[in-house]
Amino acid sequence: MKNKKIVFMGTPNFSVPILKMLINDFGVNLVITQPDKKIGRKKILTPSPVKVLAEEHNIKVLQPINISHDEEVFNELKLLNPDIIITAAYGQLIPEKILNLPEYKCVNVHGSLLPELRGGAPIQYSILKDFKETGVTIMYMEKSLDSGDMISKASFPILDSDNYQSVHDKMSLLGRDLLKETLPNIFSKNINPVKQDHSQATFAPNISRKDEQINWNENARTIFNKIRAFDPAPGAFTYLDKDIFKIWKAQEVFDIENNDKSVGTIIKQENNALFIKCGDNTVLKLLEVQMSGKKRVDIKSFLSNKKDYLGIRLGDLNE
Repeated sequence: MKNKKIVFMGTPNFSVPILKMLINDFGVNLVITQPDKKIGRKKILTPSPVKVLAEEHNIKVLQPINISHDEEVFNELKLLNPDIIITAAYGQLIPEKILNLPEYKCVNVHGSLLPELRGGAPIQYSILKDFKETGVTIMYMEKSLDSGDMISKASFPILDSDNYQSVHDKMSLLGRDLLKETLPNIFSKNINPVKQDHSQATFAPNISRKDEQINWNENARTIFNKIRAFDPAPGAFTYLDKDIFKIWKAQEVFDIENNDKSVGTIIKQENNALFIKCGDNTVLKLLEVQMSGKKRVDIKSFLSNKKDYLGIRLGDLNE
């Protein structure tokens, strides 16, 4: 299968196992990824994980700021005349003039069971929406976001013990394996693409700062899902004593007596747990937290300051 000219477009760690498989099993002629970004407090200019892997294998890398308006990238693609373009978490919409170039079209490795969760944050939303399973769809790309015909799918369960990182890692490896299985069928045209039912489409827009904030009026299950969806980044947060207070691990509890305190109130304190009243008279037990400017720690370490937090209300500074 290494006689096909393949262009790969991807950027984050999610894309790396997929690109590695393509290099080893099919060969990759060109990689397109996002421009280097300034990372961390020191703003060090850092290449994407995909760029690092491509350069390790001496594969040419292009990094357009906006691929829709970059004529040099378009001309280079025309000159290469790829048989197929494969994308996985690239991070930019591909213009129609590029989508129409390859003989075997452009295919995308998308992290949901389409038509559910089209968009840039399907992993987070699969947890936020309390899905019991998610998966990967290999699909043809169209001008509209994640709306193309579906070629193949594979799924796996989401467990209560999962967070963003674990679902991400499972999905990346599943996408790698599904693409490896699907590509030969694409090249031999032994496929039966299925049109999406657009009336069933749901969306997973990119996460905003507002999405990260905990609303204590929501029930404990909803808040538990938010905490998992944003672990290990960017973290679900609230406020404690006017400081940002991130909650990294928690669990619902059902055997604690509730009371008439306001939602967000710490209703019970033990030496290794804090219990918070949530909406619908539910209770959340905090297990791992982080104060602004401090490291994330388990609750026992956090409570080592011997401070009494009982009765303190967590929440928005403007409430």
